[in-house]
Amino acid sequence: MKFISNRFALAFFLLVFTSFVTSAQEIIKDSVVSSPIIKKQSTGKLKIDGIIATVGDYIILDSDIDKSFLEISAQGGSVKDITRCQMLGKLLEDKLYAHQAVQDSIVVTDSEVKGMMEDRLRYMVEQIGSMEKVVQYYKKDSEEEFRSYFSDILKEGRLTSEMQKKIVDAVEITPEEVRNYFKTIPKNDLPFFGVELEVAQIVVTPKVSAEDKQKVIDRLNGFKKEIEEGSSFSTKAVLYSQDPGSRAAGGYYKMNRKTPFVKEFKDVAFSLAEGEISAPFETDFGFHIIYVEKIKGQEIELRHILLAPVATEASLAEAKEKITLIKKRIEDKEITFAEAARTLSDEKETRANGGALINPKTQDTRFELTKMDPVFYSQVSNLKTNQISEPILDQTEEGKKKFKLITVTNRIDEHAADYAKDYIKIKDLALKSKQITAIGKWFDEKIKETYIKIIGEYRDCDFTNNWLKK
Repeated sequence: MKFISNRFALAFFLLVFTSFVTSAQEIIKDSVVSSPIIKKQSTGKLKIDGIIATVGDYIILDSDIDKSFLEISAQGGSVKDITRCQMLGKLLEDKLYAHQAVQDSIVVTDSEVKGMMEDRLRYMVEQIGSMEKVVQYYKKDSEEEFRSYFSDILKEGRLTSEMQKKIVDAVEITPEEVRNYFKTIPKNDLPFFGVELEVAQIVVTPKVSAEDKQKVIDRLNGFKKEIEEGSSFSTKAVLYSQDPGSRAAGGYYKMNRKTPFVKEFKDVAFSLAEGEISAPFETDFGFHIIYVEKIKGQEIELRHILLAPVATEASLAEAKEKITLIKKRIEDKEITFAEAARTLSDEKETRANGGALINPKTQDTRFELTKMDPVFYSQVSNLKTNQISEPILDQTEEGKKKFKLITVTNRIDEHAADYAKDYIKIKDLALKSKQITAIGKWFDEKIKETYIKIIGEYRDCDFTNNWLKK
């Protein structure tokens, strides 16, 4: 989602375990499950072959554990230290999350699932070689059967993640709680932070002519006309959109007024009626058209296509010359780096702060050297404090080019956590600790009020949560 405002690009922390794909609803032949209680067959015998647990409206098969091990291995993970009981515990958690999401009226739409599916299937085909091999790998008789099966998996996974997010998002923390959390950490156990840098930049974007912009607008208007005449918006997005965050899903996004998209995008999205396609409009990322698929209360589901005008060689040369002159003026003490950023940089997000960059993971100005993006690391790791880089040609995932100057404004040596200096990091640790506690409390409450049954040898497992309700 590269057209999301940088200020809000805070990575969401998933708390309990690493997420991986697990199978969900493959029912054994001839068994009938329409409620938490398995019905008897016409013979009068109870059909429980392979079913090892029930959580609300969901079942878990013994084969689900095997498939989960296969999925982890297929993704390069190690399973040697994971027991079957631990894997069942993870599956039980996923089912409880999904079951409660349905109870809480969390909705995952078919279009959402379809968008996710096409993205995942494309990756699977790339890894395995063909759709036929994917179907064989999952032991299905046809692509149609596999798609139906995989759709259930994706829907359940999305319900699970939305339920997790709902629990975690409700957790807030006060400065007093942060202080108390820090006081509980023994001195010898204080977190140790590596070398950190504070970085600023100046950006010069090549000018795009009105003629080149009009070419992009005309092309988007052409797409709009073809779609209104019956072409698929989703297909157009897959083939032509330059937004890497949504292209594979046919340009699909779900958003509300609090979703951190740039203002211009949100303004247009919320001005449209259901089924309406916007005229082309511009943001910092290029030109867009939006199609609103569904409006549900304060939330909308939409698709969009992004096209960015291409800078000419002449405009690139002009931009490089401009940023080279800015560098010389700073080195000649004619202007400071911060002043140059405020008055000459083309990057709105950093201009007001004198070019200072915000770490999207922590929302402060520090970047830990060992945790930097490799490309960013190569650009700043050898700079001394207040040294200015040579002009760097940068290209976004959307294909837009720009030149930038980078400087290190401050270097913080490695050190044990200090409450005053590292408040934001300590607050993050304290919040995550409180979130984990909230998750644990949620499990305790929901396990008590949900129908849960574990069958056979798995009743002897020593679970972290009280699944057996002892």
